[in-house]
Amino acid sequence: MKFLQVLLICAELLAIPLLSAAISSPDEACPSGYGNCDAKLKPPRREVYENGEIFDITHKFTPHTPVGISNEGIGQFLRLLRSMKNGSDYNFSEIRLPAHAGTHVDAPGHFYDNYFDLGFDVDTLDLRVLNGPALLVDVPRDKNITAEVMKSLNIPKGVRRVLFRTLNTDRRLMYKKEFDTSFVGFMKDGAQWLVDNTDIKLVGTDYLSVAAFVDATPAHLVFLESREIILVEGLKLEDVEAGLYSVHCLPLRLVGAEGSPIRCILIN
Repeated sequence: MKFLQVLLICAELLAIPLLSAAISSPDEACPSGYGNCDAKLKPPRREVYENGEIFDITHKFTPHTPVGISNEGIGQFLRLLRSMKNGSDYNFSEIRLPAHAGTHVDAPGHFYDNYFDLGFDVDTLDLRVLNGPALLVDVPRDKNITAEVMKSLNIPKGVRRVLFRTLNTDRRLMYKKEFDTSFVGFMKDGAQWLVDNTDIKLVGTDYLSVAAFVDATPAHLVFLESREIILVEGLKLEDVEAGLYSVHCLPLRLVGAEGSPIRCILIN
């Protein structure tokens, strides 16, 4: 009996890497990447709902989803620990994701180690900031967001949530697995101007970092110092016209995490 149990355990362990390899290349026809798909039975995948009333501005997670610490994307992030095809009564997956890949949110502890130690994690982020009226604006192309650019946008006082659409959307950078350091983002002076001259508490951008690569640390430090501004990065903004919406973003309640995947929608 013990020998049989050992064999079953070994078989299950051996199946894990095989299953992991089997689901490493999903496609539109068979998104799970495992098994045979019935072409007549396809799950709906939507970007826009109710004829333009609701927009999903979250990027899908795939092995090619970009992340700032790799040029190969996030790689295989799903692994089947139990599989019905291997005799289990159910399918049961494990998820392994970087906290700052795809559409995600930054907590103060991302760039402040003392905030990290004190527990200013994604579970402490204010949902009132992450949900409410929001302005989607187009940033002048080919420009990082400097103080001069911020002035030119003429964002009215009282606006608390702004999504900044830049050249990153035109270049479709979020669809490329390679991390592209030439992306557009905030410079330190642009971040400081926003903090000093606006009421904005939610800053949303269309690539992995709210800050330009050449000013990544200084701009993040400006935004996160007060612990009042929330940064949402990697938004999917190509399907939406500039204007006023209601934004709704919900991060996972990951205690101790300085970042989290986030699902964001806009309601017209």
